[in-house]
Amino acid sequence: MRTAKATAAAVTAVLGASAAAIAAGRLASDAALKAPAGRPLPTEPRLTVHAIAAGHITLTRDLASQYPGTYGLAGDGFHAVVGPVVGSAPHAADTVVRRLERVTHGTLEPGVRAWLTPQVHIGDPKAALGLDHADIDIPGELGALPAWFVPGARDTWIVTAHGLGTTREHPMNLMEFLHRQQFPILDLAYRGDLGAPRSPDGLNHLGESEWRDLDAALRYAVRYGARRVIVIGFSTGAAMALHAAAHSALRDRIAGLVLDSPVLSWEATLRALAAARRTPGALLPLAVRAAQGRTGLTGDRLAEAADPRLLKVPTLVVHGPDDEVAPWALSRRLAARRPDLVSLHTVDEAPHNGMWNADPATYEETLRRFLTPLM
Repeated sequence: MRTAKATAAAVTAVLGASAAAIAAGRLASDAALKAPAGRPLPTEPRLTVHAIAAGHITLTRDLASQYPGTYGLAGDGFHAVVGPVVGSAPHAADTVVRRLERVTHGTLEPGVRAWLTPQVHIGDPKAALGLDHADIDIPGELGALPAWFVPGARDTWIVTAHGLGTTREHPMNLMEFLHRQQFPILDLAYRGDLGAPRSPDGLNHLGESEWRDLDAALRYAVRYGARRVIVIGFSTGAAMALHAAAHSALRDRIAGLVLDSPVLSWEATLRALAAARRTPGALLPLAVRAAQGRTGLTGDRLAEAADPRLLKVPTLVVHGPDDEVAPWALSRRLAARRPDLVSLHTVDEAPHNGMWNADPATYEETLRRFLTPLM
């Protein structure tokens, strides 16, 4: 009798531990599957604003607060733009002084918590950049997809897809440059974004289902005059671009791809985000399996879309070794295996999605050289 009770207790303990592990894996997978648009990723630390004076802002010292370049500074109820670290300003051991360019929304005060974001602009193209645009709805498989259309003289259109932790405001970093090149620009909000339909399961699929919304944007562009399309995708938006180039019925209209901070392995990205949430290493495989069970994600579809042997269009990859979300090594491998089609522009000291922010002038010149033959 005692043996039976002991066995039952042992089985109960094992089952309880297994259930707890499964629940922990499911919670860890939320770091990627429930990453809300426009909110900080687990890799983006919260910083304290210590002081504001004479066009300078003092922030908590962290690797993020010391990145070179220009970033948005976002918090609850406010948004500002900060420039480079001010080398001539006195720095305490635990703080960093950056240039404060402007406060674009709300009130910025000492003591508030904030995070650096690659989204420099907020609002729409007219409010943020003075660019005339149309608010349009693109018919998608789940319903209407809101998008901004900025007209241009060319019959080659640019279609943009943002990525993890950002919104369609992020591609506005490039919008003035692209407008000067006379490209029509279609800046897409897709499933899960504000104003767009919700994914049926309420989860991010890291590009594997979202690409069909990008496909809808390609159909819209071709229907309204695009002879060819160049897709600029950031993060999971880059994964969407690769899926479209591989599987869209309009893939022959795609003249080129720009992949910024590309997610080329959803498993690697999910592990990175879960680890940033301090998930123990032993639970990371459970997070991957939980994501597969919840979404039907497999590694095969993205691996096929990113297969260098199947790539058919000129591709610019903009990425760097400091990206903690999408491994740079995978971008290097892609470029090394298809040097005839893929150009890799490496950006040092830049976070995920922050390649333009680190050095806008060099980024835009690299992009200009890539786009010129495709115009």
